[in-house]
Amino acid sequence: MKAGLSTACLYPLEVENAFLQFGENGVKTAEIFVNSHCELSDPYCGEMLAVQREYCIDVVSVHPYTCGIEPMMLFTAYERRVTDMLDYYKRFFEYMNLFGARFFVLHGNKPQNPFPDEKYFERYLKLQEAAGQFGICVVQENVVRCTAGNINFLIKMKNTLGDKAAFVLDIKQSHRSGSDPIEMIRALGDNIKHVHFSDFGDAGDCLKFGFGEYDNLALFKELKRVSYGGNLIIELYKGSHDGAADLAENCRVLNDFLIKNNL
Repeated sequence: MKAGLSTACLYPLEVENAFLQFGENGVKTAEIFVNSHCELSDPYCGEMLAVQREYCIDVVSVHPYTCGIEPMMLFTAYERRVTDMLDYYKRFFEYMNLFGARFFVLHGNKPQNPFPDEKYFERYLKLQEAAGQFGICVVQENVVRCTAGNINFLIKMKNTLGDKAAFVLDIKQSHRSGSDPIEMIRALGDNIKHVHFSDFGDAGDCLKFGFGEYDNLALFKELKRVSYGGNLIIELYKGSHDGAADLAENCRVLNDFLIKNNL
């Protein structure tokens, strides 16, 4: 396993400036959170590709700003909107190919928008098939305010779709839903392809590594037990850190911890 950082940690700093600060502070693994449509094109895209080349950053994943409209566009009875959204997300997949990114983060539907589980899984497969044409895997995130924040829904998705289901486990979101992340790992197993990491304890659920009381060693060992060999992308909100240098140092600490414990 290897730790990295999400540009979302520095929001609302513009994504290209956040990415540059990562490079300047020695970050070698990153997730890009695209915050606006224009960022998919030049000059912003070109600036970020130049930063990637200069600092040799492995961009492993991309998170779209459009997650808020996914219930309306993907999980709808109006098929034309589904077609439009699939076409639009191909823009993201093309963008990802430029950086060599492999995982596309999906929030999905919300409980306020009733939609049958079976139809949800069909829509997910359509998106997964579209992404597969670009060599990309769509990973469903367990966001507490979304349909997929429920562990029973995730288990049903895994059982229904088998190997075609892929998940990003967000540790803070797991805690917020009342599910121990270790139990979530046991439930989803090797269908987990990506991880958003944050520490957890008395001070909150969105903490830097080592600033909480949660047994992270047990967490990482459970990930290793299910053959997880992906990344741990530190995703913290504003106020949970002191900027890019602080984040980069915490990322180094986490990577050292992983190496020390043969993880």
